[in-house]
Amino acid sequence: METNHSPTSKYRWFILSIGVLAQIAFAIGFAGIPTSATIMRADYHFTVSQLGFVLGCMGLGVAISEIVWGILTDKLGDKIVLIIGLVSMGTVYLIMYFGFVPEAGNLPSYLSVGVLLILAGAVGGSINSSSGRAVMSWFQDSERGFAMSIRQTAIPVGAAIGSLLIPYLASVHGFDMAFLTLATISYIIAICVGLWLVEQKIPKTSTGASHAEGKSPIKRLSVWNVALAGAALTFPQMAVLTFSPVFLKDQHHLSLVAVSIIGFCISLGGGVLRIVTGRITDRHQNRRKVMSIIAIIAGITSIVLGFLYDQNAYIVVALLIIVGLAGNAWHGIGYTEIAVNAGVRYAGTALGMMGTTVFGVSFIIPYIIPHILKLSSWNGVWIVVGVASAIAWPLMALRVRVPVKKEGVSNGKNFT
Repeated sequence: METNHSPTSKYRWFILSIGVLAQIAFAIGFAGIPTSATIMRADYHFTVSQLGFVLGCMGLGVAISEIVWGILTDKLGDKIVLIIGLVSMGTVYLIMYFGFVPEAGNLPSYLSVGVLLILAGAVGGSINSSSGRAVMSWFQDSERGFAMSIRQTAIPVGAAIGSLLIPYLASVHGFDMAFLTLATISYIIAICVGLWLVEQKIPKTSTGASHAEGKSPIKRLSVWNVALAGAALTFPQMAVLTFSPVFLKDQHHLSLVAVSIIGFCISLGGGVLRIVTGRITDRHQNRRKVMSIIAIIAGITSIVLGFLYDQNAYIVVALLIIVGLAGNAWHGIGYTEIAVNAGVRYAGTALGMMGTTVFGVSFIIPYIIPHILKLSSWNGVWIVVGVASAIAWPLMALRVRVPVKKEGVSNGKNFT
């Protein structure tokens, strides 16, 4: 069902809450499974390299499907794509519950677990584009940074829940209960979407939009710049998310409880920073500048961590938290920037482009970290992460001038 409700309607906040719930459902599994890395390594008898492959598989699944889901969202609508994604993701988790958990005399191979997680990521990738487009269509540009930041905050909130819930379930009740819980959450949120999500009609052209909005964002360099900057800033986020438990346990001998609490704090703090940066950039229209600052902070701090990785545990944890917070803080404004650049009509495709680059890195990071460890230990890991993070700085400094309609542009700038 579509509606012509004004973007100032109070119902827009209800739409936002549905988008938040959908993102949380995805994030609980996406973050909760990596946080259970040490338990998974022990229960499934994975090597470090096999573990790295498995932990990156959901990211790979999203990366290979996100643009397709974005295009389908622009064509079919937010609601149907969101329901398909949630139901399909829940079904994959249910399959894992029934046949791909470690039991006496039966250890699933890392390839079989990895393939199923790729599939979970591939269908779950629809959630990002569809929920993001729904939020973009219901909010005006003066509130989009704040609204999208709240939606993106659902990821660290879901990650915070997942970092406590999934390791607990896996360690106490086994991975079968963990996967069953993930399936149940997905199905419940799918029902909520079916009952309450209302689509907003999007005109083919919007007043104040740049002429570039008539061109597919896939063909626009300005949109790809933002997508690649997002990929660079995913390095610190995913490095901390996937291998900080292993790093802190193996290098500094911290307990599972301590590691889970640190992960929870990073996720929660990252969520707060997303909202704060969203509100600030709505007021000052400086999303690119703020993303550049975040890139510098993440880059410098991660490189320092690389040099001090074997020093006092308190110093290491403090630096790790800063890297993790920086890796989480940019998402709301990054996704808003790319969607505004593309225009609401193509928001699904643009968000899909961002998802492809971001989750492509999400797969690469846990896969390459074990190889970096073999060559140079944790010193090399954090320095590589720092250098990669800093690449976002020049990318966000690049602007491409495009012709603009006389009415002005929707974001107050004559660039896209």
